[in-house]
Amino acid sequence: MKDLSKISVVLPSLDPDDKLIAVIDGLLEYGFTDIILINDGSKPENLHYFLDAAAQHPEIHLLHHEVNRGKGAALKNAFNWFLENRPEGLGIVTVDGDNQHHPADTRACCEHMLESGHVTLGCRDFNQDDVPARSRFGNKTTSTVFKIFVGMTISDTQTGLRAIPRDALKLLVTVAGDRFEYETNMLLAMKTNAIDFDEVKIRTVYIEENASSHFHPIRDSWRIYKLILAHFFRYTAVSVLSAIIDNGLFAILDLLLHNSVTGMTLTTVCTAGARVVSSLFNFFMNKKVVFKTNASTGKAMMRYYLLAIPQLAAQALLTQGVYSLLNIPDTATGLRTLIYAVVMTVLYIVSFMIQQRWVFAPQKKEKQEAEIQK
Repeated sequence: MKDLSKISVVLPSLDPDDKLIAVIDGLLEYGFTDIILINDGSKPENLHYFLDAAAQHPEIHLLHHEVNRGKGAALKNAFNWFLENRPEGLGIVTVDGDNQHHPADTRACCEHMLESGHVTLGCRDFNQDDVPARSRFGNKTTSTVFKIFVGMTISDTQTGLRAIPRDALKLLVTVAGDRFEYETNMLLAMKTNAIDFDEVKIRTVYIEENASSHFHPIRDSWRIYKLILAHFFRYTAVSVLSAIIDNGLFAILDLLLHNSVTGMTLTTVCTAGARVVSSLFNFFMNKKVVFKTNASTGKAMMRYYLLAIPQLAAQALLTQGVYSLLNIPDTATGLRTLIYAVVMTVLYIVSFMIQQRWVFAPQKKEKQEAEIQK
């Protein structure tokens, strides 16, 4: 068993009950010796849980928020306190105060983090029969959306059990978000900055159908999903702007050149000129605004055009293939247009996924520095 004396437990809580005491007792029993407990603006009648715990256990350092600022703000407050006051600390582990994280699982995540040096997520199994249907559906849906639109395969995107090494914490403490969306922003920042992470399977515990959770299904889900889909929304906006630039330049070139060049030559020149400018605009906007990647510009550009050319061919071949497969006559223009639109939409999403995972894949810091030195 590894020494956990240089690991700090970060335990945010709002209006706790006796379960908070059970969490603290379990952590101490399993070898944790430094607990950063945060009162996130609890009601006066609930303050005794924090005060009694801090008074009884010298292992606890208590942070207070006068008003409720949100889980993200509580976590970041504790992270900053750790970085400033635990110079020898190797990392932290975040734990929820509702007793749904078994201390043995918390320890297992910390030990894995110490061995690997990676952020370690304690992930639940939502296929178990005792998982509430709402939680099973919500978590599986979020994981699927995360995989498609973020490019990260995470089986439990909402886990509150996360072991984070000190170096990664220095970056994650700067991430935006004060409420539940902060935990999603942490994952997105890990993707953008190529921070390695692993999963450790943990017990799936739901107490009283998760009734003590302060998660607001509509408000907090919206905050989370708008972050997950932000890349795709920006990708769509940039694509629309690129199309406008492409069509606008084609019209301008056609107007300027139609007296000197005619026929297929005119169409080719106008198309090529417009496409070069619009594709370069699309590339640099995707790199800087959509995916915000540190990937090498040269390599990313090569991959971008290696993707673009086959994509044009695939659109034509797939569209014609569907026409032939379904035996659609040339006169069925409405159906043909619909199929063309469906194929284009599918390829559009596939292109987004490939750009995210391959074209603009972020580089690890040490690899980026090595390339700069060359």
